[in-house]
Amino acid sequence: MKKVGFIGIGKLGMACAEVMSAQYEVTGYDIYPKISDRVKIVPWLSEAVVGQDIIFVAVQTPHDAKYDGSQPIAHLANRDFDYNIVENVLQQINAFVCPHQMVVLISTVLPGTVRERLQPCITNARFIYNPYLIAMGSVEWDMVNPEMLIIGTEDGSLTGDAQELIDFYQPLMQNNPRCEVGTWDEAECIKVFYNTFISAKIGLVNMIQDVAIRQGNINVDVVTSALAKSSMRIMGPKYMTAGLGDAGPCHPRDNIALRFLAEKLDLGYDLFDAIMTARERQARNMAQALREQAELYNLPVYIHGKAYKPDVAYLEGSYSLLVGHYLTEMGITPTYIDPLTEPATPPMIRGVVLLAHNRRITYGYAGEQNTQEFYCDIDSGSVIVDPWRQYTTTDTTVKVLHYGNTRMV
Repeated sequence: MKKVGFIGIGKLGMACAEVMSAQYEVTGYDIYPKISDRVKIVPWLSEAVVGQDIIFVAVQTPHDAKYDGSQPIAHLANRDFDYNIVENVLQQINAFVCPHQMVVLISTVLPGTVRERLQPCITNARFIYNPYLIAMGSVEWDMVNPEMLIIGTEDGSLTGDAQELIDFYQPLMQNNPRCEVGTWDEAECIKVFYNTFISAKIGLVNMIQDVAIRQGNINVDVVTSALAKSSMRIMGPKYMTAGLGDAGPCHPRDNIALRFLAEKLDLGYDLFDAIMTARERQARNMAQALREQAELYNLPVYIHGKAYKPDVAYLEGSYSLLVGHYLTEMGITPTYIDPLTEPATPPMIRGVVLLAHNRRITYGYAGEQNTQEFYCDIDSGSVIVDPWRQYTTTDTTVKVLHYGNTRMV
């Protein structure tokens, strides 16, 4: 039986520690007096650390109280979480641990924080980042029925410490959850973006509610019920592969039209301005990455796919053209390779090549398996930038960059 130390048995931590006590011997510590008939409470932090196999850390990473959202905050200066408490606790723990012990942090932090600030506090033991998807009022149920277990290690390895933690949770779980193992940074992203996806969904459905009030003749539940049942694209895994931005003759113009509607109905906010601004900034960021490679290797830039998606000849809303627009602003004129839009396709190109088209990504929902990587041959010395992160080659004379994957090797 594993012996568990649990540091931070407050509003969330106590319930988590008590769930673990069903299978393991749990010793808890908090700076405030606590009472439990399921967890052994000790007065000193060292007593919850020495002799334990796994030490869980669930101390708070607060914002200033005025940032809690109970009053307007959008106008306030951007501010990170306060990590002073968790850093202090980790440093205290480090004084009592040894290499065979595992320290597991479950507190919410922004991407990069563990690697830059928190893991360096633990030099005498192993370290895992393991944020929870739990909520006040249903903590114990959430603990044993999570949508997923999020586990972060230094290199994202599934073996070793990650597997030990998965094995630890297995007898506690009631719903056989999937395990998502990645680097510390990836685990941080999964947790905070999980929460912001929820915020975005709520913001969108509540906008429909506002439109119903201002426009009239609309029951918001009729609209949201129809959308909630749309499991192919809206509620399913479709559009959950990062790559090129939203494109085509419908989506961008619909967002612009909804900006007009938000102004016309005087909603007082404009979600769609942020969406379209982000789309444009993301295209500019991609263009900048292409420019850097072009300048580094003194190569021209090719955009492989000019139409807004493969197998069509339509340029309306083409994200390739938007990336090309920003490249031109930067002083680089790209050449487009697309047999359905260009008068001729060269047999071979040498340069920085953006793989804008990927048939499997675009039409995978219809059963398409062919990626159709190239419309022409790629000469040695080229740099292939793949925003879909699928292309590989054994040709060592060609450099392949998986745009969006910066995991350390």
